[in-house]
Amino acid sequence: MMNASQERPAARPVVGAVAAPDPTELDRARGLYLGMMQKCLINTIYEDASAWPQPAAPFDATRRRLGNDWPSQAHSMIGQERMFNLRCLCEYAVVHRVPGDFIETGAWRGGASIMMRAVLAAYGIADRRVWVADSFAGLPRPDAERYPLDAGNNLHSAAQLAVSLEEVRGNFSRYDLLDDQVRFLKGWFKDTLHVAPIGALAVLRLDGDMYESTMDALVALYHKVSPGGFIIIDDYVLEMCRAAVEDFRAAQGIREPIQQIDGSGVFWEKQQ
Repeated sequence: MMNASQERPAARPVVGAVAAPDPTELDRARGLYLGMMQKCLINTIYEDASAWPQPAAPFDATRRRLGNDWPSQAHSMIGQERMFNLRCLCEYAVVHRVPGDFIETGAWRGGASIMMRAVLAAYGIADRRVWVADSFAGLPRPDAERYPLDAGNNLHSAAQLAVSLEEVRGNFSRYDLLDDQVRFLKGWFKDTLHVAPIGALAVLRLDGDMYESTMDALVALYHKVSPGGFIIIDDYVLEMCRAAVEDFRAAQGIREPIQQIDGSGVFWEKQQ
């Protein structure tokens, strides 16, 4: 058992004329920074109106918490619970040294990817990258012959989902998080993901909505996720996305339990 003198923390080292920060103070500062990032990214601060399900609908706190609206101004539509889950999994990967980069496939205005980069910034991590994969032109037109479950899907015609690379880069810059640790993969997933120079991944976040987009990302990237890393599926509530996940897991013999986030998104931890 430690005696009283052993329990007393050592004096903090002095750098110049200023004492180095106490670890507890650093943890608190990280929490405040990342918490404020979350509020800004989903815009629960200024409570912008929703562009969907009704044009210019007033801010609805419940919809924003669950990611059930398309914000008119916020940089992410994934909502409070999915954003917090993403933050926690990225922090876990950093603290527990799960090897690899972070990637999001399907970025919209970039909010979730910006949170990934913010976690690296908060922990002073300089040897990991955030990959942002998107067409930056909206969703693909359904290939109903190859992917029947995507037939009839009209998300490709939603102008609100077509956000340019320049706009996403600008959003990163607004948070002072646009640097060489952020890499963009522009194009359809079937053309970009399997040739991207990505090594190991600690967090793989899929937000492609459709069967095709979900399957393309899993086939190209799942094997790169390190043991102990996480796979997040934003649109599991959608039949076409859920079917792609279930088909891939069955084909690969994946048995790790799927964990619910908010009734829409799910995740699991890769064991091996």
